Amino acid sequence: MARVKGGPHGHRRHKKLLKQAEGYKATRRKLFRRAHETMLKGLWYAFRDRRVRKRELRKLWITRINAAARLNGISYSRLIAGLKNQQISLNRKMLADVAVRDPKAFAKIAELAKSV
Repeated sequence: MARVKGGPHGHRRHKKLLKQAEGYKATRRKLFRRAHETMLKGLWYAFRDRRVRKRELRKLWITRINAAARLNGISYSRLIAGLKNQQISLNRKMLADVAVRDPKAFAKIAELAKSV
């Protein structure tokens, strides 16, 4: 069988991918095969790390809540358990935001959680 090179369509496909690979160094932006490998790996990392980002943010919120709770004389686990018993439904993102921006309001929340 004869070899098929792709012609103008193949050239357009290569140019499109090399345009996406701008910003990489050396052969990773100049050679199609290296650029293609790098783009695939980069897209894979982006897909994976969209999920990892959610995990890391939740860990950050919990750390902030724990620090603020301990300043108010209660542990993180007791704070969360106390809020559940009081039927106060604040998610960790909001609790962390309150802890950072308004420590007085967080102190009141902590007092409610302690009172159980």
